[in-house]
Amino acid sequence: MENQTKHKPWAEPYKIKMVEPLKMTTREYREEKIKEAGYNTFLLRSEDVYIDLLTDSGTNAMSDYQWAGIMLGDEAYAGSKNYYYLEDNVRKYYGYKYLVPTHQGRGAENLLSQCLIKKDQYVPGNMYFTTTRLHQELAGGNFVDVIIDEAHNPVSDHPFKGNVDIQKFQDLINKVGAEKIAYITVGAPVNMAGGQPVSMENMKQVSELAKKYGIKVVLDATRNMENAYFIQKREAGYKNKTVAEIHKEFCSYSDAATMSGKKDLLVNIGGFVAVNDWDLFEELRNMVVVYEGLHTYGGLAGRDMEAMARGIEEAIRDENISFRVEQVGYFGKLLKEAGIPIVEPVGGHAVFLDAKRFYEHIPQIEFPAQKLAADLYVESGVRAMERGMVSAGRNKNTGDHYYPKLELVRLTVPRRVYTQAHFDVAAYAVNELYEKRHTAKGLKMIYEPKYLRFFQARFEAL
Repeated sequence: MENQTKHKPWAEPYKIKMVEPLKMTTREYREEKIKEAGYNTFLLRSEDVYIDLLTDSGTNAMSDYQWAGIMLGDEAYAGSKNYYYLEDNVRKYYGYKYLVPTHQGRGAENLLSQCLIKKDQYVPGNMYFTTTRLHQELAGGNFVDVIIDEAHNPVSDHPFKGNVDIQKFQDLINKVGAEKIAYITVGAPVNMAGGQPVSMENMKQVSELAKKYGIKVVLDATRNMENAYFIQKREAGYKNKTVAEIHKEFCSYSDAATMSGKKDLLVNIGGFVAVNDWDLFEELRNMVVVYEGLHTYGGLAGRDMEAMARGIEEAIRDENISFRVEQVGYFGKLLKEAGIPIVEPVGGHAVFLDAKRFYEHIPQIEFPAQKLAADLYVESGVRAMERGMVSAGRNKNTGDHYYPKLELVRLTVPRRVYTQAHFDVAAYAVNELYEKRHTAKGLKMIYEPKYLRFFQARFEAL
């Protein structure tokens, strides 16, 4: 029989051992629930969601190997054996000398910000991330965006849109002086730009310039394994290297890293801060006792550290990270082929809808991305999240809204949770909504919390 298949088929590199039933709801039900939630998808109850693409943070499906490790939790208050196993794996796969565990990534950001930032110092970075910038500001710092201009253009096909603009970094040093710069933070890939990667060559350049002026380089390593995969596929000289080798080399150009294990490391809770400087480590492990717990558990149960250590071993394998990124790519391809305006190239953890082009008739002050996320839930039961004006927040000095160039809705892919069919359904729902996009109206914000407003803000329909 003639093979009618146009493309080589692919499948998940795992088999399903346990299932969780999904709740099917009516459109009328969802209209009521989104209104009750103030048109904020974060305020919906998960049981009212059909396909949950809100985030990939802590929403992963753990393996039998990780669940087996859960039973080996050493719940000693001090000196848990699981801590030392995690420490060994961080040294082996990331290369940093010293480890301080935290309950999740923002715990690591808080500790590092307080230890390294002095009042009124500057913290350059390749585009802000919400919790990172907040912790830097709470510590007295001022974030400065030094990402390349292409990152703000959703249709640019630059292969490494997460790159630091070296000239912007140099200009900041010239303007304020190296002593006024606490450190430079490099997120790889860059979440707010659409999951866009950073090249190895760019990371080397950042490291060289920073060392010239005695400035530390801090890596947000939350999804760095995905970044390593993009380097393997797109950057000359790396196609024959493993993701593990690329990942460790990339980390070697930094002095410290913050990590949310809830992403790359396939767990539901956990994070760490890792450093090479002993004096900084001493300060961090002293401070972690105040905010998280003793330095050998950092707010985590021993079983969670065990699962995270085992997650490192699993996630770093080429076949696992390849499938993870390519599953996202498959979803993005479905949307692109349907003519949906998305951020291109498709990133490693999510597909980002461009709300400015999707709802081009809704002005940014009426929160088009927030409305698009709410409308998608009503249309289909698919939950996504806003990554635009609401997430950007307000200028801490003037109190004015930030108006980011990117007004996006993030459709995030949890690891090892959904199958190809789920993304077929989600893409169909987005397309259905796009066909009637001209009828949509904007939102008015009626409640705004002081910090990280996108989590709890409430809106009403205009």
